[in-house]
Amino acid sequence: MIRKATAVWNGSGKEGKGHLTTASTVLNKTQYSFNTRFEDGVGTNPEELVAAAHAGCFAMKLSFNLSGANFPPKELEVTSNITFEDGTLKKSHLVLKASVEGITEEKFAELVKDAEENCPISKALNMEISTEYTLNA
Repeated sequence: MIRKATAVWNGSGKEGKGHLTTASTVLNKTQYSFNTRFEDGVGTNPEELVAAAHAGCFAMKLSFNLSGANFPPKELEVTSNITFEDGTLKKSHLVLKASVEGITEEKFAELVKDAEENCPISKALNMEISTEYTLNA
């Protein structure tokens, strides 16, 4: 399986602008620029897309883990907070709110740790990864 996305950038780093398009067209000439990356402009940025990819991948891996252990989740809400410092992605901190019936705290923690370490995006990221969660709150 190969997935692809295309970036087009015009102009200098600070004054230029670009757009991103994915093969699925979920992103279709979606704007990004210096302002959307380093300030508060409208559009996206690479770090936000990494955060979305990590949150989505982790949620899906955890769902597979839970279902495989006969605890299919009612809902998993995951936020990835990406730390970007000195031109480097330093950390992805995953914040999970989970609704899963009948599972023990110990078993849930084990399956969360496995998802944190083994979702494909976690494996691809060269940064610190941490997870905090709330179960059935």
